[in-house]
Amino acid sequence: RALLLEPRYTPLVAACLCLAEGGLNLWVIRRVPYTEIDWKAYMEEVEGVANGTLDYTRLQGGTGPLVYPAGFVYIFLGLYYATGRGGDVRLAQYVFAGLYLLNLLLVFRIYSRTSKVPPYVFFFMCCASYRIHSIFVLRLFNDPVAMAILFLAINLFLEERWSWGCLLFSLAVSVKMNILLFAPGLLFLLLHRFGLLGCIPKLCICALLQVVLGMPFLLVNPVGYLTRSFDLGRQFQFKWTVNWRFLPEEVFQSRVFHTMLLLAHLAGLGLFALHRWHRPNESILALLKDPAERKPASPPLTVNNILAQIVFILFSSNFLGVCCSRSLHYQFYVWYFHTLPYLLWCTPTTKLAHMPKVLLLGVIELCWNTYPSTVCSSLSLHICHGLILLQLWYGMAPPPALHTPQHSRRPTAISKKA
Repeated sequence: RALLLEPRYTPLVAACLCLAEGGLNLWVIRRVPYTEIDWKAYMEEVEGVANGTLDYTRLQGGTGPLVYPAGFVYIFLGLYYATGRGGDVRLAQYVFAGLYLLNLLLVFRIYSRTSKVPPYVFFFMCCASYRIHSIFVLRLFNDPVAMAILFLAINLFLEERWSWGCLLFSLAVSVKMNILLFAPGLLFLLLHRFGLLGCIPKLCICALLQVVLGMPFLLVNPVGYLTRSFDLGRQFQFKWTVNWRFLPEEVFQSRVFHTMLLLAHLAGLGLFALHRWHRPNESILALLKDPAERKPASPPLTVNNILAQIVFILFSSNFLGVCCSRSLHYQFYVWYFHTLPYLLWCTPTTKLAHMPKVLLLGVIELCWNTYPSTVCSSLSLHICHGLILLQLWYGMAPPPALHTPQHSRRPTAISKKA
């Protein structure tokens, strides 16, 4: 019973699940037929770079133009050469199986540090998800690559290595822009940790890496690179949507609808920042001050609570963006799948008991495994998202502070790392 319910046993359960996942991924690769969707298009896009084309407007594959930033190009160019110009798909599947296990280890480390989720839940996060295994080893999308780098960055944040974390965060953004959904939460954390002047160098690290990675393409056609790789107004095809199937297609494509979603997203971020991320008895403008000039936390938080609050802010920031997304395609499930257990179990079980939480995970998984999506599946997905948001709002008390407590371990080392 303790092994299943006590978070202190997370490392042991995680080790067993990782071993099982290694065997399961090998079985999937050997027994389940590979399905070609985007891999060939990725290889065609980076092949243009391999042949010397650096004008982003001239790079395209079978599914259309290249629409990802430069980090994607470098990573998949490495895969292009490693797999014999993209021809050895089986080798690519093994590489993505290794990426799956690495991603899982990084996620388990986050859960182990925060001690919020009972170990039995991790079975639903691993072996029980058909769609996630498919995204990694049967479809070879770039979304898992971006998310693995993002989880590495979060691990660095938990170790107080903010500069390195920001560097990895920016690298993840350069693979796929969905990582920007974590950006509001990260900005809040940087302001809380360093104040306005202190967070500017961290933001410069993020910006500088984007410039360095994109430099070969910026020198050739800067406008083409920026408009193609960071196109925030790109239209999505209605036939692939998972979350808005119950709407008429003309509404789905409407700019007014997109504007309403953006406003809802901004409003949600504002409400969570003011009432769930921030101390209620302190002005939000206090974030701009140097941390040394702020009122000390009373009582001070434990190290575990500080880490849990960091993860909650980042995961809830992303989840708000997913809820207000203009469209969710099947590979986008990996954007928030590994964060769902934390979002469900970071609140006391008195707010929502264990069984309803497991049921929510199951319904969400069922919605993402319904192909093509239906009116019922997309409505059910929104209902589940809404219930999680309500649980986060009513179940999470406003934090007393995010400051590192005076008695935290190795204060000198922490300050040097920061």
